[in-house]
Amino acid sequence: MTSQAWMLVAFFTLALFVLAWPVGKAIDVVLNGRFRLGNIVEKPFYRLMGINPQTETGWVSYCIGLVIFNLLGLLLVFVIQKFQFYLPFNPQEFSGVSTDSSLNTAVSFVTNTNWQGYSGESTMSYFTQMMALTVQNFLSAATGIVVVIVMIRGFVRKSVRTIGNVWVDLTRTTLWILLPLSIIFSVLFAGQGVIQNLSPYTTVQTVETQNWQEPVKSADGETVLDTNGAPKLETVHSQTQTLPMGPAASQLSIKLLGTNGGGFFNANSAHPFENPTPLSNFLQMICIFLIPAALCLTFGRMAGDMRQGIAIMVAMYLIFIVFAIAAIYFEQMGNPVLSHLGIDQIPGIAQAGGNMEGKEIRLGIVGTGLFTAVTTGASCGAINGMMDSLTPLGGAVPLVLMQLGEVVFGGVGTGLYNMLVFAIMAVFIAGLMIGRTPEYLGKKIESFDMKMACIAILVTPLVVLLGTAVATMTSAGVAGVLNPGPHGFTEILYAFSSAANNNGSAFAGLSANAPFYNYMLAAAMWLGRFGGIIPVLAIAGSMAAKKKVAVTSGTLPTHGPLFITLLIMTVLLIGLLNYVPSLALGPVVEHLMLWAH
Repeated sequence: MTSQAWMLVAFFTLALFVLAWPVGKAIDVVLNGRFRLGNIVEKPFYRLMGINPQTETGWVSYCIGLVIFNLLGLLLVFVIQKFQFYLPFNPQEFSGVSTDSSLNTAVSFVTNTNWQGYSGESTMSYFTQMMALTVQNFLSAATGIVVVIVMIRGFVRKSVRTIGNVWVDLTRTTLWILLPLSIIFSVLFAGQGVIQNLSPYTTVQTVETQNWQEPVKSADGETVLDTNGAPKLETVHSQTQTLPMGPAASQLSIKLLGTNGGGFFNANSAHPFENPTPLSNFLQMICIFLIPAALCLTFGRMAGDMRQGIAIMVAMYLIFIVFAIAAIYFEQMGNPVLSHLGIDQIPGIAQAGGNMEGKEIRLGIVGTGLFTAVTTGASCGAINGMMDSLTPLGGAVPLVLMQLGEVVFGGVGTGLYNMLVFAIMAVFIAGLMIGRTPEYLGKKIESFDMKMACIAILVTPLVVLLGTAVATMTSAGVAGVLNPGPHGFTEILYAFSSAANNNGSAFAGLSANAPFYNYMLAAAMWLGRFGGIIPVLAIAGSMAAKKKVAVTSGTLPTHGPLFITLLIMTVLLIGLLNYVPSLALGPVVEHLMLWAH
């Protein structure tokens, strides 16, 4: 690691923890009804919708409301895509999106995955981007946040059957947390050069002449064939280029703050209109981790013991920093095949060195490597470089971060509630070792809680491994693979890991915009999202109904180094153990093949 890398990591860490503190406090104030101005503003909306903000429900009713809310969002996004040709703000006159792609995209944005099998600037109108995709960026993020708040309430409350009001929680999260932060970062991004307009696409004069070949067309529009029956090609020369426009800054801020991922443009945060400068790149990484880190501190505040939240945050950070350094290191090592050809890959004044394939020169290996660890650790999926161009072990870093269950720091809400599930598992293991009933935050962990925790942990690897197996055994699944051998297997494994863990990033070598992958990945995204949310809400309801037990000399402290170590080991062993054989078949074999040269 270079001195530049260490400085960036250190400054990123400092900025993150400084900003997370006030945001964590704000979330606590807003979602526990202590924001007085907000309460006044909200009243007319509740009256209009017939909602009594004082009425709370049990976990089953809360869960039903949340699922119905997301199903309605899915339907709306699907319909807008299908009929976007007839809707306003479509200067390029894009037609409706195909049924399989529309369903995949609708599920993707509703589940906070934002997997995109299409090119945004050539598929979606401004209306679809704003009213369907951006709106769901807010609502899917709000869904994750309210679930973790409910889980925290379960640990805090005593002997009650209610966990909150889903409509009040969603309203407050969207209106007073996500919206203000999005406005602030939209202005910052626009100041850095991220575009924000409703203009038609712009044609500009290029400095160099561009040459490419196109099929020759007859007068009636048919493709002309040569004597061999192949399309006849002609060389086209042009000194113009069409630049996409659109409201990118407003979507960029919430896609990052809500750990949604996706991109206004196909190149995502590698596009100069979406991520123009090293400063905008740094701000984007802060956005991704800001709310997940802040929620750890919110957890400490609501639990009445800041040490509990800090312990969770430290565990997350220690896992993250190891993988972040690894991602940068493996890319800076370069490609051994090129070294054998006598190509200099040593960093210096004249060159960046290392493996620069698929990376933007303005961001470099350090900016791309750290961003890769941040976005896949946080269930975001935004990318500023091509994952398919990473070295084998460099590509294994984002893959493993997703397969850990998106807990480093994870998505907004999802990261913390998944980590709390691992915390329940950790105290259960500790209880088995000392022969004592496990407890966490004064609540006994019983058989029902452990069953729900096991479901929450196992549902995602089950979806990932079954989906990967089906794709590798069917012609439709293999047809989308660009590269043969272990790298091609990694492309499939990465796609299902990304979908089921609701990350949304892609290895870019898989042609996934086909009916097989659109439907398979849509199913993986939905099961991965709600297969985890439902058991988590069940745990919340179970915990809220229990009494607090007194702390004794035999109680395991859940705020010290011992618990942090136990929690990290639980995440690494239980979270990753299911994937070891598949990782061996993919990136590990590819690494050995590469260095065997």
